[in-house]
Amino acid sequence: MLDDEPGRKRTRLWVHPIVAQRQQKEQFHKLFNDLRQDANKFKSYCRMSIETFDHLLICLHPDLNFVDTSMRRSISAEQRLLVTLRFLATGNSFASLHFEFLLGISTISGIVCHTCKVIWQRLREAVMPTPTAADWLRIAAGINQSAQFPNCIGALDGKHIRVKKLSHSGSRYFNYKQYFSVVLMALADSDYKFVIVDIGAYGSTSDRRILSASRMGERLRQNQLALPEPSRLPGSAGPPAPFVIVADEGFALSPHLMPPFPRRDMDDRKRIFNYRLTSARRYVECAFGILSSKWRVFQSSIQMKPDNVTLVIQACVMLHNFTRIHDASTDADLGLNMTSSVSLDLSRPGRPGTAGLAVREIFADYFSSPEGALSWQMDAIRGSR
Repeated sequence: MLDDEPGRKRTRLWVHPIVAQRQQKEQFHKLFNDLRQDANKFKSYCRMSIETFDHLLICLHPDLNFVDTSMRRSISAEQRLLVTLRFLATGNSFASLHFEFLLGISTISGIVCHTCKVIWQRLREAVMPTPTAADWLRIAAGINQSAQFPNCIGALDGKHIRVKKLSHSGSRYFNYKQYFSVVLMALADSDYKFVIVDIGAYGSTSDRRILSASRMGERLRQNQLALPEPSRLPGSAGPPAPFVIVADEGFALSPHLMPPFPRRDMDDRKRIFNYRLTSARRYVECAFGILSSKWRVFQSSIQMKPDNVTLVIQACVMLHNFTRIHDASTDADLGLNMTSSVSLDLSRPGRPGTAGLAVREIFADYFSSPEGALSWQMDAIRGSR
């Protein structure tokens, strides 16, 4: 055979025969039309309802619509969005999606990265706008109603997103859990939506250092988050308390950031504060759980370059908020038990700060007072000892 002759170059194809069958078989149109006939199957496939998909497509269409050329027909906005959603929903490799959609592997890679970027740019102002004082008050009211923690404007934590090992990266991405990752740091409200995010820090970096180096941390230190003025806690005649963010012991105490009391010298008053803080902090843990359950690209190592990993995370954060708003996803839909995510370990160690000590004492006194106490909190802390 001529193809087996030494030194003879292999023939390169403009379009692989497998991909060329896409137009003939109308693979996408058959799949898409079949899915739209069954609302439950569509939601399982795309992780959103048909109505939400159509709304999302309208928002993204101007940046996903390309014109045909004399060389080839363009890939439609609908197909670009469906390919991207399927990648984010499953974490399947581009090679696997190649056979599912009959598109080239490099084409799928380009579609996913471009669509993720468009999702972030188009949806950011709509689903995660910069909070105003009125927004913070609304968030605080929601958390107080459901978690009985007044003057709380959100729960903060970091999530490690597993990535492949990069050449010449040393140990920068290697985290304490013994795998390579980048960090998604997020502030969540009582609706399990993300309010502020910081994406892309090295996995080896501690939560405290990530927050300190982030724009969110800088604005928090400089009092530039448009937080409401301090106010008295409900029913209390004590001093006004500032609005605070609750976090775990990995963060430093400050007037607007409340980690739990450290383990040493624990008494019932401190245990009650830690219990109430943990109840409020569950929102960010549950938000991360919903995110990774819906968008399963986070359940395995993302085999992409760091800049593209950031695009994927940004898109998933936007889609998370978008579906929370438009689909009103229930916990049962996602197979999650929110109450089971609450950790009641009230004695985890931490290093107290100095500037926020007085603020933490205000909350600790209030939660142990007749005005702020809950009827079941003593039973809760006794069971956690």
